Amino acid sequence: MKSPKELAKRLAHQWNDADLRESRLLRSDAWPVKLSIGKPAAGEVTSAPSSIREHIDAWRRVRTGRVHWESLRYRSLAEALSVPTAWELEKPSQWVEAACDSDVREEFERLSRIIENVDSLFHSFVIRQRHLVTHTRTTEIISAASVAMSVEPGIAAGAPLRAVSISGIDSKFFERNKNLLVRLLDIRFDGAVSEMGLETFLDAAPDSDQWLLLVDLDGNLLPFRQIRLRDSELKDTAIPGKRLLIVENERCSHLLPQVGDCVALLGAGLNLSWLEAKWLAERKVAYWGDIDTWGLTILSRARERQPGLSALLMTGAVFDEFHEKGAVVEPAPASPDTPAHLSAAEAELYKMLLRAKRGRLEQEFLPAALVQDAILEWARDT
Repeated sequence: MKSPKELAKRLAHQWNDADLRESRLLRSDAWPVKLSIGKPAAGEVTSAPSSIREHIDAWRRVRTGRVHWESLRYRSLAEALSVPTAWELEKPSQWVEAACDSDVREEFERLSRIIENVDSLFHSFVIRQRHLVTHTRTTEIISAASVAMSVEPGIAAGAPLRAVSISGIDSKFFERNKNLLVRLLDIRFDGAVSEMGLETFLDAAPDSDQWLLLVDLDGNLLPFRQIRLRDSELKDTAIPGKRLLIVENERCSHLLPQVGDCVALLGAGLNLSWLEAKWLAERKVAYWGDIDTWGLTILSRARERQPGLSALLMTGAVFDEFHEKGAVVEPAPASPDTPAHLSAAEAELYKMLLRAKRGRLEQEFLPAALVQDAILEWARDT
């Protein structure tokens, strides 16, 4: 005989089976599901009548689905005994309710929301990819599916992916969701995107050709105050000066002070492979970005390549001081997992930003005097 708890545990375990999960969530002919409870043996009725009563009472309390009962006669009893023999569930929501598992319930609720909002072409993929559902924000998955149904081959027309204009996405969307988009587009275009590469398929400028803005903060290191350089050239071409200031957003150039022996590089975003250049070993490097989950993610990735770099103005104290007037909602936060190369204080700030209703303080809205003081103090220390 199986108790409700034993069968609930079996139902929760069945949720882990991708084939079974897909079948039950997508196919109406997979229902109803009938689980055998088993019948008490004659010896049990005689030797353990209290256990039999507890078993029957437990099944009488079940309110999910339908419990099938059968009247059985035993020699030791004067009257027939009504016992539960099978548990029948009629739909996915009953499966989840009967499983009595909070993780299963949470995952089902997220899957339901996603399936309601994405094209049926992607339903099977989403249901089978448990890691995707549990580690990616629901809104981001829905947006990625929408983009995958919106784009067509060659849509970028030579522009960078971040410049592709699709309603509802920001400039970092393709950077954040590139792998997911490739897999969704492969479903739509029979694997062509993986074979060609996303940039080639969309006719987008490859990441290696991203143009970065260099600003000469010294005034005598470059032939012009501001020039642009392809990121691929940075791997073999050293920037002059002893100091390099990396700034997340280009629109902050007006806040930068004059600094001796220093060049600022703006607008690289998540494109940081050039930070592995050998000539950087002879530079003092600092990074200044937005105080949001993506800014801290970029900081972590930059520090992974340049462990000795200094982070400027990306602290909880700065966020708290200017939160009331300047903080906004971060439209699509980064991973719920804290990046690996943050300090303890930065990691705590990251977790707080994930919880905050307004978890984004953009760097260009900080006071110029505060920014300049922080950069000059770093320059003095180095």
